[in-house]
Amino acid sequence: MSSKEKPGWRFDPVTDADRAAEKALRKALATAFPDHAILGEEFGSEGSGRFRWVLDPVDGTRPFLCGLPLWATLIGFEVDGRAVMGMMSQPFTGERFWAGPDGAWTARAGRRERLRTRDVGDLSQAVLHTTSPEGYGPLSEKLKRLMAKVRMTRFGGEAYATAMLASGYIDLCLEPALQPYDIVALIPIIEAAGGLVTRLDGERAERGGPVLAAATANLHEQAMAVLCRE
Repeated sequence: MSSKEKPGWRFDPVTDADRAAEKALRKALATAFPDHAILGEEFGSEGSGRFRWVLDPVDGTRPFLCGLPLWATLIGFEVDGRAVMGMMSQPFTGERFWAGPDGAWTARAGRRERLRTRDVGDLSQAVLHTTSPEGYGPLSEKLKRLMAKVRMTRFGGEAYATAMLASGYIDLCLEPALQPYDIVALIPIIEAAGGLVTRLDGERAERGGPVLAAATANLHEQAMAVLCRE
């Protein structure tokens, strides 16, 4: 295990499992789709064109190291820079979440169910999930403002928290500094389940940055009004 540089963090671990998993994914994709580009967390970008696979072999390396089943393997697919399909797989719990043209779905123990976000109506009734406050830096005041408005805040859910948003258990997910490989796979899952995800500047989230996902467009608007207030 080693550490890489990441703004706002003293320790950003990378393991042999990260590297081995990404190598296996790249090999399989290169065989099946030799003309497609690939972007991965551990080995960067290769290829070009309209079609690109975006990989995070172990999203949530910290919980992975701690033995917590909140990490996941993320595989996203972009066409012309827009995320159109995505999958989040948690091998330890046997859960899989994915989205494509036929909607957003989850499967566990052979049972498949459609994903649907919930509508709590008002920000005061919302459950917010985010990463550790350690990574917020200059955005800390924005986080505090939003925490003061919601019903409850929980920390450290990583990609699993986003899957719970799509499943109707969580209402908001806020992340201060995502990379494309952290979010591309999750965008189609959120959107196909009925949610909305953007950067804090209102742009689409494929390129990462500070990102807000919400269970409904109305809740997203309410949260953005709090986060982006001067």
